[in-house]
Amino acid sequence: MFNCVRCNQELSDDSNFCNKCGFPVGKIRTLRSCRECGSSVSAIDKFCAQCGKPIVQVQANNGINILSQSEVSKTANDKNPKMILIHGGQFMMGSLTSNTQITLNSFHISETPVTQKQYFHVMGKNPSKLQGENHPVEMVNWCEAIIFCNTLSVLNKLTPCYSIGAATDLSGFDPASPVWKRISCNFTANGFRLPTEAEWEFAARGGKNQALLQYSGDSDINKVAWYGENSNITTHDVGTKSANSLALYDMSGNVAEWCWDYYEQDLPYGPQTNPHGPAIGNMHVKRGGSWLDDAEQCTVFYRSGSSPNARSSSLGFRICRTELGTQI
Repeated sequence: MFNCVRCNQELSDDSNFCNKCGFPVGKIRTLRSCRECGSSVSAIDKFCAQCGKPIVQVQANNGINILSQSEVSKTANDKNPKMILIHGGQFMMGSLTSNTQITLNSFHISETPVTQKQYFHVMGKNPSKLQGENHPVEMVNWCEAIIFCNTLSVLNKLTPCYSIGAATDLSGFDPASPVWKRISCNFTANGFRLPTEAEWEFAARGGKNQALLQYSGDSDINKVAWYGENSNITTHDVGTKSANSLALYDMSGNVAEWCWDYYEQDLPYGPQTNPHGPAIGNMHVKRGGSWLDDAEQCTVFYRSGSSPNARSSSLGFRICRTELGTQI
């Protein structure tokens, strides 16, 4: 059994069309999203059902007709996110006017934000407003991102990082409940988690061999980011812009990304090693900017926060794992 990507109707494995909305599924299911409006487009569509724009066909080298994409993704979008090892090191976190020396151990971070395909594989649902299986998942609050991490850990027979008391299955806790204030993260577990704010910025900058770039991978934002000036008011398939020097995509733009840390307006003063952020707070950090934001909000040092139960079509997340047994 599987679900229709358009209306979420449960279908049998041999279905080629949804019996509820008629959308092509199975072997002719969605390949990508319309380049004009972001709606799902199938292998047999000649026009987008949402905006009416034609779907252009091109001739491949082997003589087979394939559907063209306005942006070709350089990533595979497997069911499990591809993880990239980031070797530890030191860097100056923050802007030139307010920064802190940070030392980090090695860690792994996902190549792209979690996609709608990946989220559906783990959670069995797709909450996103801007649909497309290769688009980043959005409309996920911080608590749901935490639940995703633990669920993915269990699916991969890894130790979950997050717990509230003795509980690691957090799916039954209301995101608005104060019980979430009691959550803890075991950074020595081998499971998946959200990156800390410091890990996120270190990876976005290019790790220990970082270049002094405003955006993740280039000084020209249009090469690396979908943002307010070029996004056509939608998310896009992950991995269609250029990667940074660590082969990480979309760390600037497309969707902003949740981090583990509570948000404070100012970075802490003085050198720190493997910081995890403030012990208490009312908001959590989000980084990277989105399809909705201006260029400043897509820089590697711009910081903001949202409440843990906030949802937005411009807010998603990527995942992280501790590289066990390594220290600076």
